[in-house]
Amino acid sequence: DKVLKELIEPYELRAAKLREFLADVQPRVLYDIVPLGDPYGPAVTDPELRCIVVSEETRKGGEAVNKKRLENGLAALELFEIQLIKDPEHGRNEEEKISSSSLRQRLLGTLLRPPREAPTLPPRPYVIGLTGGTGSGKTSIARLLGQLGAFLIDADKLGHAVYLPGGPAYERVLAAFGAEILSEDGTINRKVLGAKVFGNQERLKSLTDIVWPEIARLVRKEIGEADAQGNRGVQTGRSLLCR
Repeated sequence: DKVLKELIEPYELRAAKLREFLADVQPRVLYDIVPLGDPYGPAVTDPELRCIVVSEETRKGGEAVNKKRLENGLAALELFEIQLIKDPEHGRNEEEKISSSSLRQRLLGTLLRPPREAPTLPPRPYVIGLTGGTGSGKTSIARLLGQLGAFLIDADKLGHAVYLPGGPAYERVLAAFGAEILSEDGTINRKVLGAKVFGNQERLKSLTDIVWPEIARLVRKEIGEADAQGNRGVQTGRSLLCR
């Protein structure tokens, strides 16, 4: 349930940064950094522990730890509550406290790693894919890129186009799934087709093997046209940017 969980750093890197912080703050302090595989960790099994540090919002978690300790025949821990530090630079959609969730949100739009060298690829057009689930922000990001001069290619629209009569996938889809997928006007009824393939991995693969290469060809064609015009472009839905 973490915000932007994809941007959470690996455990090894987080532990290394914590060690560096502890060494800077108090080099003489003794500590043991332990990965947590459940909500409790060693706090409910280690008889040597005497105290647990909590905040106002995590006090219930501390109380849950003590309940587990008592169930395990261990003494309850002293709950030492600290105040959370407010972030004076927090944005409107960020938490007031200093928060890793807010820090991850601020990473959006930044380069996380240097671009990989690909000498076999031409320097232009530069292609960026935008992809994600419903409500993930593809359309908003594409609109912002368009305002910066990007040429937009909507792969969802191209996906609809390949099914149309005369489209590159129409005849093959019809041959593979039968005339019962047609509407009265001769167009492919996508709901009927969907009912045939979804939940059936073999049929779904047969459909994607027909449709996806055709969508890719249309995308490459539009990228070439964008490049010839000197444009930059982004494809939304299952998406691309060329610069």
